[in-house]
Amino acid sequence: MKLFLSHIVVCAALVAAAAAYQARAQEDAAPSPHSGSLWDRDVLTGDWDGARTALERQGFRFGLNLTAETFANPTGGVAQGVIYDDLMELTADVDLERVWGWSGALIHANGYLTHGTGLSANFLGNNLLTVSNIEADRGSRLFDLYIQQTFHDGAISVRVGQIAANDEFFISRYAATFLNGSYGWPGLLSTDLPSGGPNYPLATPGLRIAVAFTDRFSVLAAVFNGDPAGPGPGSPLSRDTSGTNFFFKDGAFAITEASYRFAPAADAVGLPANYKLGIWYHSGTFADQHLDTDGISLADPASSGIAKEHHGNLGAYFVIDQMFWRTPGSEDRGLGVFARGAMSSADRNLISAFVDTGAAFKGVFRTDDVLGLAFTYARVGGAARAFDRDLRQLEDPTHPLRDFESNVELTYQVTITPWLVVQPDVQVVIHPGGHVPIANGTTPDRAIPNAVAFGFRTVLIF
Repeated sequence: MKLFLSHIVVCAALVAAAAAYQARAQEDAAPSPHSGSLWDRDVLTGDWDGARTALERQGFRFGLNLTAETFANPTGGVAQGVIYDDLMELTADVDLERVWGWSGALIHANGYLTHGTGLSANFLGNNLLTVSNIEADRGSRLFDLYIQQTFHDGAISVRVGQIAANDEFFISRYAATFLNGSYGWPGLLSTDLPSGGPNYPLATPGLRIAVAFTDRFSVLAAVFNGDPAGPGPGSPLSRDTSGTNFFFKDGAFAITEASYRFAPAADAVGLPANYKLGIWYHSGTFADQHLDTDGISLADPASSGIAKEHHGNLGAYFVIDQMFWRTPGSEDRGLGVFARGAMSSADRNLISAFVDTGAAFKGVFRTDDVLGLAFTYARVGGAARAFDRDLRQLEDPTHPLRDFESNVELTYQVTITPWLVVQPDVQVVIHPGGHVPIANGTTPDRAIPNAVAFGFRTVLIF
């Protein structure tokens, strides 16, 4: 009996090995997506005379993308002007199974070269909902650098190294069409967390675990260093200009997200949908937005000026992606709608509530083009508003009262070729900075005017 069972096990192992070898052979024999005519291949520079595909089949994949844009605000903001900025991203992936036979493991790295000036930083008074999701200080820096291991045919995935929460958490498929930064990593988290949290353009050391319990239900959980730039004066990027400081001593930021996904085939009944619920916690210390250590308003001349400290910070969020109409016979073309919301404590956070919603229609004019319209609202918390009311009553009766910042964006993403995408864009910025005064010393009683921003983006995949 033992001999018989051993024979069965050996035969099963041989069959599995043969199947894997056959699958690999079929993959290697398949035509490369990098080859073909200039207008059909997936990358501008092609297959490098076969070298690119050969490297990938050996386990080495490299990428180079360039995102370039110009924005202008002919009205509103602290001043009017035109900017140009760009982002070059370099990526490298090493499939350790192909290289060393280490099943289910890979190494990923990517870095950014940023150039130009941002519209939000230079003309909108560093408003809360950054007009462009690539805006950053000039420089070159490492972003992700991690090793990932999967188990049980990919049902479990563990990632450790320098990672970013915005790679996987709080993501909406349809919101990703838009250019404003808040439609990616939301304005509540980028404003309330130290240095904006583990988010472009700074990742930080962390550990992430993903478990797919079924083909529909999965859970993501991660813990990160609490401040990707580390404490100190100046902008976060000035404290970690290269992205290689690898901080570990700034508390912890933990986030967990549960997801239910429904993805019927093109000819099946039903429409794709994804629903997510998340919660996050930061172990650091956060300053009160209204009161000092004695419980006196920070706006009161009698105040010590030292804000009351709160230990820990907590928030929750949801994401809804729902396709409302699908082009017959297609999987992803049609009208999709998204909605996201988040809340956090008002006493220790500038933004206590956040919501965005919008719609993206893929294939409305051309097969792969996307037309989108979206709206974002970020509410200034009650404690910060109470501080402004006290300041108006005690010192300056003309001081603007902060309340919210909103953004409306209309965009059209045009796929010229698989490696070239252009995107005209227009945004209305309402109450920049949450309705803060112009910081020019001459009109302290005047809030930054609403602005209209026009932009044009080009994405090249080399």
